[in-house]
Amino acid sequence: MVLWTPAWPRLLGKAPRAPPSPSSTLPPGSYVGCFQDSGPARTLKGVVFYDLRKMTVAGCQEACAEWSYVFAGLQDGTECYCGNRLPKRSSGAQECNRECRGEKGSVCGAPGRLSVYHVGGLLLGSSRRRTSTYRGCFPVPSNLTATLATPLSRPNLTVDSCCQLCSSQEFPLAVVRGPECFCGFPTPSFSLQDAVDAALCAGSPEAAANYCAVYQTPVQDTRCTDRSFLPAKAQVFVALSSFPGAGNTWARHLIELATGFYTGSYYFDGTLYNKGFKGEKDHWRSRRTICVKTHESGRREIEMFDAAILLIRNPYRSLVAEFNRKCAGHLGYATDKNWKSREWPDFVTSYASWWSSHVLDWLKYGKRLLVVHYEDLRRSLLPKLREMVAFLNVSVTEERLLCVESNQEGSFRRLGGRAREPEQAFTAEMRELIDGYIRTVDRALRDRNWNGLPTEYVPR
Repeated sequence: MVLWTPAWPRLLGKAPRAPPSPSSTLPPGSYVGCFQDSGPARTLKGVVFYDLRKMTVAGCQEACAEWSYVFAGLQDGTECYCGNRLPKRSSGAQECNRECRGEKGSVCGAPGRLSVYHVGGLLLGSSRRRTSTYRGCFPVPSNLTATLATPLSRPNLTVDSCCQLCSSQEFPLAVVRGPECFCGFPTPSFSLQDAVDAALCAGSPEAAANYCAVYQTPVQDTRCTDRSFLPAKAQVFVALSSFPGAGNTWARHLIELATGFYTGSYYFDGTLYNKGFKGEKDHWRSRRTICVKTHESGRREIEMFDAAILLIRNPYRSLVAEFNRKCAGHLGYATDKNWKSREWPDFVTSYASWWSSHVLDWLKYGKRLLVVHYEDLRRSLLPKLREMVAFLNVSVTEERLLCVESNQEGSFRRLGGRAREPEQAFTAEMRELIDGYIRTVDRALRDRNWNGLPTEYVPR
């Protein structure tokens, strides 16, 4: 674990606070100034999002406040960045001359320039504001013990004060051991894979000395958030192929964080661009992205690619997810009226066969494949992600993969409402149809020396 310790003797005796800045006395929402801030060394690099049509100062400030950041920076009229420290290089006010796309008369930076606003206590009482979450009780690693040879302690230390301090310094982890508090990141030697009974962290002083309670602060782990287009055109044209509703967007999010390169798409989806997928605007055949999303099947469409990651998900789950998307967008849910209409059974009849033919076509015509099951990716994120990154011929550090694990959900979970479970959605007739397709795909995978479908949804 990378620990931040030099300033602790000074800070532990005081109430946690954000780093001092010229704007620390400004009221929430105040404009700070125009700054230069871009590239991998960007100072404001948390909670990045874009909005081609509706970016506003308030929208960016609220997004940053939700994650407990102090500053919100807007760039080029459409981009929002967050952080707790001001960029080092200021610019003349006239250099931030782009109007926000969704707010006439307001300033939203320029290419390579950020209009920075002080967020402060905005949304402090909002239910949207994120809080620190408990990750678990873990054995103290040997290197942490060595670091604590001269303990830095505080008699009245609380979990809240430790989390607030670590958050203000933009560390994603707050680690509490008795009266001691440390900030850091997950690392290979402190990967948070070996949690123990929480009672051990609250036991006798002798026992508690060997265990530490770990909390996830509201701020992002930004070690893996820098992304760019490929420096040269890809020699191997790789597809990320799946049936709709199989988790392609989530897989793209993981691949971008792990490799540091944008993914492309056979389609253009403005909603996904606004979520940070800059490759959405790039032509899908540009070869400037690490792989290209596609739901296409058929020999001609498949043979355009040199290789493909074929992502397969339980068809029951995929059909429900895709029906939700068609009815209510990426993050919404179909209504009871949608489910009870004739649209749902017609959808199942049409799309269930497509789920099968999509996999069968890629197995038949794909030149070089890596088959990934969505369920396996969920269960064993890092091992499966290592396979995917190796297939893409990209070398990544273990620290970056652990950062991906911390940021694995992204902004793609449906919020509000309630997912309809397969038991509720599918009739016996529908199940008989879908189960037949599952058996066909399972057999086809095994015939080509791949593992069959996950046993949890293969009919017995």
